Amino acid sequence: MSRLRVGLGATMLEPARNGGRLDGIGVYTDALLRFLPAAGCEVTPYSYPRPGAAGKGIQVGQALPQSFEAATLRDLLTPRAHRVHMPADIFHTTDYRIVRMDCPQVATLHDALPISHPEWCNPRLRGMKNWLQRKAACKADHVIALSHFAIDELVSCFGIDPRRVSVVPCGVDDGWMEEPDAGAVATTLREHGLRAGYYLSVGTLQPRKNVDRVLDAWLELPAALRAERQLVIVGAPGWRCETLVRRLQAAAQNGENVVWLNALTDGAALRRVYAGAGVFVFPSLYEGFGIPVAEAMAAGVPVIASNSSSLPEVSCGAALEVDPLDTGAILDAMLALARDDALRDRCIAAGRARAASLTWRETARLTAAVYHQVLSR
Repeated sequence: MSRLRVGLGATMLEPARNGGRLDGIGVYTDALLRFLPAAGCEVTPYSYPRPGAAGKGIQVGQALPQSFEAATLRDLLTPRAHRVHMPADIFHTTDYRIVRMDCPQVATLHDALPISHPEWCNPRLRGMKNWLQRKAACKADHVIALSHFAIDELVSCFGIDPRRVSVVPCGVDDGWMEEPDAGAVATTLREHGLRAGYYLSVGTLQPRKNVDRVLDAWLELPAALRAERQLVIVGAPGWRCETLVRRLQAAAQNGENVVWLNALTDGAALRRVYAGAGVFVFPSLYEGFGIPVAEAMAAGVPVIASNSSSLPEVSCGAALEVDPLDTGAILDAMLALARDDALRDRCIAAGRARAASLTWRETARLTAAVYHQVLSR
C-alpha cells in the first residue's frame, strides 16, 4: 500500500524553534509530526509566514504561499474561485487556521472554551478564537476531538454533526514510561532548588487551571508536611495571573516551600521534574484533554484531578477525583496521598496501566485511520 501524503499545519511549532515552550497544541502537533510516519504517512509540515514576510523566518517545514491573514482575506473575497494548492492527499489543521484547499481537510478542535466559558478567555483574543473555530468547524471535511467531553462541547457550541467527529485521545512519548536516569534527576532537582517528594502542578498560569486553589490547599496543610513537601508550580505566566504570581512570590519570600518554575522549556528537564514529584495536583476547571495528567501517570506519580470536563475520561479511575471548586476536597486528597502508602501504590499502579494505552504512537495510528476514512468517502 502506498504511503498517504499528509500536509500538516505546523505554525504552532515555530515558537519552540526560537527557544520558546510549546503549548498544548504545539505538543500535539509535534507528536503527530514525529509519529505519523510510523503509521504509514508521508508527512510534510507547512507553516504560515508572518504577514508581509513572504515566507521568511519559517523554521518548520515549508512556507505556505501567504500569511494566514492574507490567505483568509482572499478566501473571503473569492470563496469559489480560489483554493490553495496542496501537493498532498489530505491536509490536517491542528490550530484552527483553515482556508480552502484543493484536497480534503481534517481539523482538530481541542475545545469550545471561548464560547462555553468566555470568562476564562482573554477578551482581546476571544472573538478571533470563536471565529477561527467556527470557520474550521464549518470548512473541515472531518473534525477530530480529543475526548467525548469535547464532542459534546463542539456539538453544543458549533452545531457540528457528531457523525463528522472522531475522538482521538492525546498521549505521551514512550520514554515517559521508562525510569529516568537517577543522576540526571538529582542534578535537575538540585539546579532548581527542589527536594524529591514535592507536590507538583503543571500548566500555564491562567484562571481555568485553578492553581489558586492548589496554593490555598497547600497552605492549609500541617506546617510539618509543608516543610517536608514543597509546592512546585511549573508554568509560564498567562492571562489574568497577576494576583496569583504575587501570591506565589509572597509565599516564597515569607519562607514557605513554594517554588515557581516559570521558564522550564526543556522537555527532558520537565520529565525529570515529574520524576521527582511525590504527588501531582491538577484540579483544572476545564480541559479538552489534559496532557499533564497522562504525563504524571506515565511518570509513576499519583494524581489528583478534577471530577469534571474531560479529566475523568483521561484518568479512567486511576486518579483521586475531586471537585475542583472545593479547596477542602483538594486538601483532603493531598493529605491522603502523603500519608497513605497503600493508596499511593494503588494510584501509581493504576496510573501507569492507564498511561500505557495513552501513547502518541496510538494517537498517530488512530489519526491515520481518520484520514483513510475521509478519503474513502
